[in-house]
Amino acid sequence: MNTADDNANLEVGPTAGELKARFGRDIFRDFDFEDPNFNDHFFDILDAQLAHCPVARSNVGHGYWWVTRNDDVRRIAQDWKTFSNALGYHPNRPEGVPYLYPEECDPPIHTAWRNLLSPFLSPKACAALEAMAREDVNTLIDRFIGRGECELISEFAGLVPGWAFFKNVCGVPVDDMQMLIEDLEFANFGPVSESEKKAKCYEKVFTYLGNFLKLRSQQPPKGDMVDGIAKGVIYKDGSASTWDENLSVLVDLVQGAIATTTYVMGSSIHHLATHPEDAKLLRENPELIPQAVEEFIRVFPPIVGLGRTCMQDTEISGTKITEGDFVMVVYSAASRDPRVVENPAKVDITRKNIVHSTFGVGPHRCVGSNLARMQLKATLEEWLKRIPEFSVKPGTSPVYSTAFMRSMHKLELVF
Repeated sequence: MNTADDNANLEVGPTAGELKARFGRDIFRDFDFEDPNFNDHFFDILDAQLAHCPVARSNVGHGYWWVTRNDDVRRIAQDWKTFSNALGYHPNRPEGVPYLYPEECDPPIHTAWRNLLSPFLSPKACAALEAMAREDVNTLIDRFIGRGECELISEFAGLVPGWAFFKNVCGVPVDDMQMLIEDLEFANFGPVSESEKKAKCYEKVFTYLGNFLKLRSQQPPKGDMVDGIAKGVIYKDGSASTWDENLSVLVDLVQGAIATTTYVMGSSIHHLATHPEDAKLLRENPELIPQAVEEFIRVFPPIVGLGRTCMQDTEISGTKITEGDFVMVVYSAASRDPRVVENPAKVDITRKNIVHSTFGVGPHRCVGSNLARMQLKATLEEWLKRIPEFSVKPGTSPVYSTAFMRSMHKLELVF
């Protein structure tokens, strides 16, 4: 396996000492996406890597490469034969953690699952859910609007995506949703030192959803996505998916539905709270909201980076990558690459022809992207109607955590 010394593609920029002084470590030669400094300096670190180090190196555990530039990210994401998902998306994966389909598999297995899931999450299917999503948004707003304040994540943005997926798509009891949210949050963002607890949280999620899927498999079919997942798929070689594979698909979808949209939703509302001129523009010109949603998705990417295993010796931006090396594809950085996005750090809700990789690229592109867009559009439209003027509560600021995903845990608003 290659090491930091093999990365000869560093461009002129800050020295190792300057990087350590600013970010607490050499983010070019000794990066760690679980370092708290990455959470605190998230965008600054991505921008520094984009400017000076297209392929950074991490020495954590078995090590991994960290690829940020748009062209490289798109190439890797589209070339699943050279960069496989089938060995997982997380570096230094703990033993015994089950793979999550369809994310952690390659064609033709991946193709079989995408063919099953896509019709249930198509633009037409998601449009049919929009009225229920709007009703959910207003039900939640009703709970706190009279107080003139709210904690956005626990009272709203942490619930809307779960309701949309659990209640409206899967039919999971809403009363059980908070437990799943809390367990998935700790499994994804809990401290590395508590790996045993993180594993138990994942186990609880698998157990709950396994029981739910088993129950649904014994009930008369409803013709929905859960029926399809419980039944499973037939692979190209004629074999049938196993029960564990079927369950992993449901867990993967649930994790994506909860963890990702909440961050974009919270960040979008935080931006409007701190940029009242943008909130006013959207109130007066609601036809701009779909465009604004796309810009918010670009600027506030919930998926920081997902990993691939290199299957043959190759090269990325002049850096040699050896068979067996682990490569993190940093979608969050690719969406703010100045080579493809003008003034990428600016949140411009009037931006045209928005280029981003937030939902991924290639065959593994997020299957739930249409659902996420629908929820965000419905949320912003209803929120701005009901709460036209709002701001961050004085003396408070958002609370974030960052790993291979980024999450907002707290945002206090007054209105």
